[in-house]
Amino acid sequence: MKILVIGPSWVGDMMMSQSLYRTLKAAHPDAQIDVMAPAWCRPLLDRMPEVHQALAMPLGHGALELGERRRLGISLRNEKYQRAYVLPNSFKSALIPFFARIPQRTGWRGEMRYGLLNDLRVLDKPAFPLMVQRYAALGYDARQIKTAADLPQPVLWPKLAVSNAEVTAVKTAFSVDNTRPLIGFCPGAEFGPAKRWPHYHYAVLAEKLISEGYQVVLFGSAKDNAAGEQIRLALTENAQPFCLNLAGKTSLDQAVVMIAACHAVVSNDSGLMHVAAALDKPLVALYGPSSPDFTPPLSHQAKVIRLITGYHKVRKGDAEEGYHQSLIDIQPGQVYQELTQLLNARKEL
Repeated sequence: MKILVIGPSWVGDMMMSQSLYRTLKAAHPDAQIDVMAPAWCRPLLDRMPEVHQALAMPLGHGALELGERRRLGISLRNEKYQRAYVLPNSFKSALIPFFARIPQRTGWRGEMRYGLLNDLRVLDKPAFPLMVQRYAALGYDARQIKTAADLPQPVLWPKLAVSNAEVTAVKTAFSVDNTRPLIGFCPGAEFGPAKRWPHYHYAVLAEKLISEGYQVVLFGSAKDNAAGEQIRLALTENAQPFCLNLAGKTSLDQAVVMIAACHAVVSNDSGLMHVAAALDKPLVALYGPSSPDFTPPLSHQAKVIRLITGYHKVRKGDAEEGYHQSLIDIQPGQVYQELTQLLNARKEL
């Protein structure tokens, strides 16, 4: 069986989509699963053993470009895909499998996709409260799976693997001190400062960890580098050499490998948080306006800290530097306590 998946466009969503690929591969071990997604996703897809190949989506996020989607679809006809799964809910995302004439085209109803999808599922959101459940459900017959409780258990969560040789090579490339165990911080957030734990709280936590013999490594994109520098420069002069700001300096694949090298991770609600969960790292995930009720870290070694309820659609908080009060109220001592418990539990295994 040959399967084409039109994948999502965000790191966290791409990580959670692996649950569908694992579900399909478990049901059809000989299936070939190809995933079409933005080129930057390739490092993640290449680490998913269920995926045969990543196909670059050449169109920008939000671009309709009907003619180009038709051309892409026609170019895939010779591949003879038998099934397609369309994970984004947009109209345009369903066009390529339609033009490719893939016989079975599955997805949630979304934006007026009648005809484009011929295995069209109507989503009952309360019945499938988690995004990962919605992805996994697409891998089963809709007549059998009416709610998340109907899904075979356990749901196959995302899972990435990194070799020791890769860790050694990347640590060498960035001159990482091998005498101190690493704790990773992911202080960025794609949708603005309201989702960020304040840099001064990160700095207090980093200072404490460094005093105990750890080295702190900061991860993120180029636009998170400034936030990383705020953390590093808030440290005492003696502690600064043991805080390495790699935000914007690594490729995505290098960041995955470096996170795998960490003993534990502290993260805002971000794509890298989901990477850390898929690497089975002890993880403290810090939530404010966004809610873990839909996209929590999928790991038994993750601890979520959140002081409010509900979902608040805000990108910039009212506090200084755009931070949200609910994240300001999460104190470094509480995070340190949860992190220490996770590290101690890991040592006992």
